[in-house]
Amino acid sequence: MPTTTYRFLDPQALGRLKNLSLAARRVVEGFYAGMHKSPHKGFSIEFAEHREYTPGVDPRHIDWRVFGRRDKLYVKQYEEETSLRCYLLVDQSASMGYKSQGAGAGTMSKLEYASFLAASLSYLMALQHDAVGLITYDTAVRKRIPPRQGPGHLRVLMECLEQTRAGGETKLSDVFHQLAESISRRALVVILSDLFDDPAELVSALKHFRHKKHEVIVLHTLDPAELTFPFDDASQIEDLETGRLITGDPRAFRKAYLDEFSQFVETLRSGCQSAQIDYELAETGQPFDLFLGRYLAKRQKAGGRRQN
Repeated sequence: MPTTTYRFLDPQALGRLKNLSLAARRVVEGFYAGMHKSPHKGFSIEFAEHREYTPGVDPRHIDWRVFGRRDKLYVKQYEEETSLRCYLLVDQSASMGYKSQGAGAGTMSKLEYASFLAASLSYLMALQHDAVGLITYDTAVRKRIPPRQGPGHLRVLMECLEQTRAGGETKLSDVFHQLAESISRRALVVILSDLFDDPAELVSALKHFRHKKHEVIVLHTLDPAELTFPFDDASQIEDLETGRLITGDPRAFRKAYLDEFSQFVETLRSGCQSAQIDYELAETGQPFDLFLGRYLAKRQKAGGRRQN
């Protein structure tokens, strides 16, 4: 593991999570339990392809004959190894930059919270030599790092997260449909987003991943204020992504908002449940390591898998 200090790798939090590395592994590999091929990585099954050597990979698996021809190190990759991979999908739209103020508020923006979760999951998977990749997006995919293994690859993921900033508007359902088509091999897809889009269209897009036989986990990242709307004196609301202002009676605002938002969350939750997608609400007011630890423990207890 790298010794460099990264913003989203909290040493104390990782210390509390270290005993859950097995749970993280089961989150990743449990999906493959029902497949004909073994879900465990190895080097004794049918050869699939070569990939470039990265530091941290066992040098016993270097193909020295290829090195002799190309003067470059390549590792033999077998079907067992290629079947196990994870994509972390981090939303960087403008609304993810929101952080409320006052009592009960979170200590970080939704994007920062999602980045801490993504970094921690990446680290735990790297400990188990699992292949993990990262995709950031708003109206389109902004950065795409394919799943790989090794500490060098972990550094790439951390640097990408640290460079990611909340951007403009978003159309999540369109991006998810595109990604569902572009991720060709079966994988675990972990979505970290506030999911601010039409919920019916979002559920359809999430089901597209399932149609492509991917396992899907949705970590619905929200600020406490978005769940409770503690703004009794609010007479004007600004849309962070469009800049549009809405003016009205504060009490009517609050009731209409809470009714609408409750329906929004319930539509997503029930839609995910019907599609056998793990849905978990990640509230930024809760320490991210506490949330992640509880989720992984629950996932481990459930067996870490769903049937396809």
